[in-house]
Amino acid sequence: MQEERISRFGVPAELSTLPADVRETIEKNSAKLGFVPNVFLAYAKRPEHFRAFMQYHDVLMRGESGLSRAEREMIVVAVSGENDCLYCVVAHGAALRILSKRPLLADQIATNWRTADLSAREYELLAFATELNAQGSTVDDARVARLHEAGFSDDDIWDIAAIAGFFGFSNRMASTMDMRPNAEFYALGR
Repeated sequence: MQEERISRFGVPAELSTLPADVRETIEKNSAKLGFVPNVFLAYAKRPEHFRAFMQYHDVLMRGESGLSRAEREMIVVAVSGENDCLYCVVAHGAALRILSKRPLLADQIATNWRTADLSAREYELLAFATELNAQGSTVDDARVARLHEAGFSDDDIWDIAAIAGFFGFSNRMASTMDMRPNAEFYALGR
């Protein structure tokens, strides 16, 4: 497979050794991108974890939602930036550049989303997501009312919380695995 370090726990020696469904998911996604994202290889080391991670990722990031795909990527980049997750900042920053067609936005959000060029809605989105990411955060009715005033539905608020929570988990796993971003991600959307 690849010689560079992808994860401190290793990756499968060959894609052909993986269960068919895992291998098919990796092949389908790499055909679209032109390379195999390291997150696929890192999680493929434990196929049952790969399946669970990828299924929930796809529900959150590609499923039906009142949030645009770019808004979802903004959440990931902001939370991952605050958690110092290089893999997710780089990989999801690439997705954000492509989806938003705003090439500077991902770097602005990753560095300090509070000073990024954001609409009022985007600012409220990231304020809530990063509040949830903070240790000991709580959500009260007044906070939810502010989100409603910004135009978010109850389902949107649920989605913001789910994405922020999932990527808080993802960031911690990427750190534990010492997962490295693919070099290809750095150039996408620039």
